[in-house]
Amino acid sequence: MLRKEKIASSQKKCVAHKRKGQSTVEYIILVAAVIAVILVFLGGTNSPFRTAFNDALTQGTNGMTNMANRLYLSH
Repeated sequence: MLRKEKIASSQKKCVAHKRKGQSTVEYIILVAAVIAVILVFLGGTNSPFRTAFNDALTQGTNGMTNMANRLYLSH
């Protein structure tokens, strides 16, 4: 009877370990998919996505520069 319990317990551990490994692979696939999507949308020099990203980045940078100049001149 005790041997059957040990076998059942070891089988449960094996299933739990297998699920943990499976979730790790799923996370790796998810990260790879996100990186692939970023590369597709930001790829190319004349891509509309890259242009929009650069415009947003430029506006943010200009806004921060303007605010820094206002703070500097307010002294």
